[in-house]
Amino acid sequence: MANLTSMLKDEISRISRKEMRAETEKLKKASSQYRSDIASLKRRASSLEQQVGRLEKLVSKLAGEAPTSEPASKPRFTAKGFKSHRDRLGLSAEAAGSLLGVSAQTIYSWEAGKSSPRAVQMERIVALRRLGKREVADLLNR
Repeated sequence: MANLTSMLKDEISRISRKEMRAETEKLKKASSQYRSDIASLKRRASSLEQQVGRLEKLVSKLAGEAPTSEPASKPRFTAKGFKSHRDRLGLSAEAAGSLLGVSAQTIYSWEAGKSSPRAVQMERIVALRRLGKREVADLLNR
C-alpha cells in the first residue's frame, strides 16, 4: 500500500511539474516579446529625439538668418494664405505640424480661423515660408 501511495504521489508531482513548465514557458515567451518591444520603442524614441534636436537647430538657424534690424511690422498670418502655402509645399497637416512643433489639430484650427499662432510659432512659420518643396522634403526625411 505504501508503494502505491508513493507511486501516486510521484505521478502527481511529475504531472504538476509538466503543467507548470508549460504555463511558465508561455510567460517566458510573452516576457521576452515585451522586452524586445520595449527596446525597439526606446530606440524609436531616441531616434525621434535626435530628429527633434536637428529640426530645432535648423529652425533656430533659419530664424537667425533674418535681418538683425527689427521689421517695422510683425509678420502677417492669414488662415487662407497659410493653407495655400501648405498645399503648395504638398504638406499634410501632420507633416506641417511636426515641422512647426504643433499638432495636426492645431494646424486645422489655424486654417479654420479658430485660433492663431503664438509668437514662437510665427517665427517658425516665417522660416517655413522661406523653404521650398525639396528642402521641406529633406527635413521630413531626416
